[in-house]
Amino acid sequence: MALSSNPALGAAAKSQKVAITNVRVFDGERLSEPTTVVIEGGLIGSNPDGAEEVDGTNGVLLPGLIDAHVLLDKEGQLRQMRDWGVTTALGMGEWSAETLKILRGCESQGLTDIRSPGVPATVPGSLHSKMLPVPAKDLVAGAGDATRFVTNRLAEGADYIKVVADVPGPDQATLDALVSTAHEHGKLVIAHAATFTPYTMALEAQADVITHVPRDKALDEESVARMAADKRVSVPTLHMMGLITKPLGLATILRLLFRPSLLLTIISGIRSFSGTSAYENAKESVARMYRAGVPILAGTDSNEEEDSPFQVRHGEALHQEMELLVEAGLSTVDVLRAATALPAKHFGLSDRGVVEPGKRADLLLLRDDPIKDIRATRSIQRVWCGGIEHVLA
Repeated sequence: MALSSNPALGAAAKSQKVAITNVRVFDGERLSEPTTVVIEGGLIGSNPDGAEEVDGTNGVLLPGLIDAHVLLDKEGQLRQMRDWGVTTALGMGEWSAETLKILRGCESQGLTDIRSPGVPATVPGSLHSKMLPVPAKDLVAGAGDATRFVTNRLAEGADYIKVVADVPGPDQATLDALVSTAHEHGKLVIAHAATFTPYTMALEAQADVITHVPRDKALDEESVARMAADKRVSVPTLHMMGLITKPLGLATILRLLFRPSLLLTIISGIRSFSGTSAYENAKESVARMYRAGVPILAGTDSNEEEDSPFQVRHGEALHQEMELLVEAGLSTVDVLRAATALPAKHFGLSDRGVVEPGKRADLLLLRDDPIKDIRATRSIQRVWCGGIEHVLA
C-alpha cells in the first residue's frame, strides 16, 4: 500500500480550500446520505464556494483514525501510520526527549500528530526495567520518588503520565503515589497491566486508562464492575496480546540469543504468574467489559524496538486491532468509535475524532462501507492530516 503526498505542504497546503463531494459521512452512529465536506485552513469548514472539488464517488468519509497505544522513535513510523489513515497516535513510551521533540515537529508536514508521556514509570529490578531502555536516572525509587518523576516528565512536555504495573514491579504504595501526584497536576494516568494481579493494582491506584488486558486470567465480575463504576477506560491491544500468548518463534529466539540476559528476563516474565497464558483470557475480558459499558479504545502497541520480541507494524496494525475487536463482540459502529471519537474524548483531544465544522481536517476517504464489514477500513483512497492531502498512488 502506498500513498503519494500532495506536493504543497505546510501552511500553503493548509490554506487550500477543498470540497469533498458525494461522500457518506460517518457521524458516530451511521452513514449520512451523500453530501459535501469542506476543508479550509486545516479545519473542516462549511462553505464550499470557491473550493477545489474532490469527487468522493459515493465513498465513506471517516474521522482520521487514532491509535491509542504506540511506541515511537522514527519519522518513518509517522509516515506509515499516515499512509494507513492513522492521523493521531498516542505514544506510550518514548525514551528520548530530543527525539520526541523532533517527531512532534513533523505534524506541520502533514504527518501523524502525536501525544506522549515520555518515559513510563517503573522501579529498579522490575520486569520492564530489564526489558525496556528506561534510563537509570528515570527509574522510580519508591513512593517518595513520585513527585520527582512526575515533575520531570512534565518539564519535558509530557501530555499524560504512564505507569507500569507488573510483577516484579512497583508496589501498591508506589503506584498510588504516582497516580495521585499526576492527578494533582491535572494529568491523565495510563497504566500498563498485562496480567491479572497488576491489573487489580492499577485499578486500586485509580489509573484513568488501563492498557492491555490480563493474559493469565480473564477479568472477573468484580474487576469489570469496578472498571465500569469508576469510569475507567480500557485499551486492550488484542493484537499484541495474541502475540505474547504464543510461544516465541525460532527467528525471535535466534535474535535474542545475542542478548541472553534479555531472553532470560522474558522467559522469567512468562513464568512469573500463575495460570495459563492464553489469548482467550484477553478476548473474554474485552467481551465482559464491553457488555458492562466500559469504554474500549483501539490501540496496537506498535513498535520497532530492536530488543522487542514482539514487534508490531505501525499503521496497518490498527486495522488488525479493529478486526479483532469485532471478533471479541464489539459492533462495527462501536469499533469505529473506538478508533475515532472515544480516544479523542478520553484523552481530551476536543478538536478531532468527528467530522464537524471547526474540527481538525483529519479525514479518511474509503471506497467501501466499514459498518457492513470492518475490513473496509483498509479500502483507503485519500487521507487528510490537518488538511494536508495524501492520495493513494
